[in-house]
Amino acid sequence: MLASGNNPIAGYAALIDGVIGDAYVFGETLRMMTPLIFSGIAVAFAFRTGLLNIGVEGQLIVGWLASVVVGIVFDLPMVIHLPLAILAGAIAGGIWGFLPGILKARFQVHEVIVTIMLNYVALHVSNHVIRNYMLASGQRTDFISPTASLTSDFLAGLTDFSRMHWGFFLAIAACVIMWFILWKTTKGYELRAAGFNPNASSYAGMNVKTNIVLSMVISGAFAGIGGAMEGLGTYGFIQILSSFTNLGFDGIAVALLGGSTSIGIFLAAFLFGGLKIGAANMQAGANVAPELVEIVIALIIFFVASSYLIRLILNRLQSKKEGK
Repeated sequence: MLASGNNPIAGYAALIDGVIGDAYVFGETLRMMTPLIFSGIAVAFAFRTGLLNIGVEGQLIVGWLASVVVGIVFDLPMVIHLPLAILAGAIAGGIWGFLPGILKARFQVHEVIVTIMLNYVALHVSNHVIRNYMLASGQRTDFISPTASLTSDFLAGLTDFSRMHWGFFLAIAACVIMWFILWKTTKGYELRAAGFNPNASSYAGMNVKTNIVLSMVISGAFAGIGGAMEGLGTYGFIQILSSFTNLGFDGIAVALLGGSTSIGIFLAAFLFGGLKIGAANMQAGANVAPELVEIVIALIIFFVASSYLIRLILNRLQSKKEGK
């Protein structure tokens, strides 16, 4: 900020004020956290089971589309319609995770390559479906039925009519579910074991291939629900996307900063969500370019990644020392 002729104290003060300065911006921060929590969980779940899911962006997009389709097409009571729409997002994301999972398990195709390519497939297939089958006014679909909506007059009134919705509390529940599956269930132990030591897991009688596929499906399902939060909560529709939403890619940073733990992901999502919402106030209140927030995010990722590298170097030096 100093290099660009701005006051860093005023800039960060404006940033903080844009995150927690009033009920509206705080509600918007929580709203922005919601898909970031789900995408962070998706990345972390795969990582904890020895896999790298770089396709969370694509899984989020197809989950968004599927939830909106169910929200528009069906006319059901809310108690059925809303869970069905969320489930549709989870299934769509899970299918998008199944594809790299089965290729990894059956043919040893590296999941990073497949998931990256499937991001583009998801983007363009979704745009094709919207443009040819669901396009309403402008470049978007119709609005979903109120019975499939996560919006809340109560939460809107509580946060000065922000776009915060019930999905935030589902995101908190997802953090608990991730922790419970991985650390409190037998299947969670199998998933972690199969990912990090497939030979030992196979020797112990575990079905390694099935666990690899299941891990990617669960990871994709979390990402798909993250997309459903946007379709059923924030917007109520899906538009033709000119580029990626970046919510899935930001999930990689959230998981990295959060140490792939549930509480860490929640806190990291609050940081990243706050930075993105507060960026506008930095520009309005301190005349600081909002792009600076992206630089701050990049620096956070850089230093977190550097800590892993430093630990790796120190461990190797220690090993060599002990070897001598």
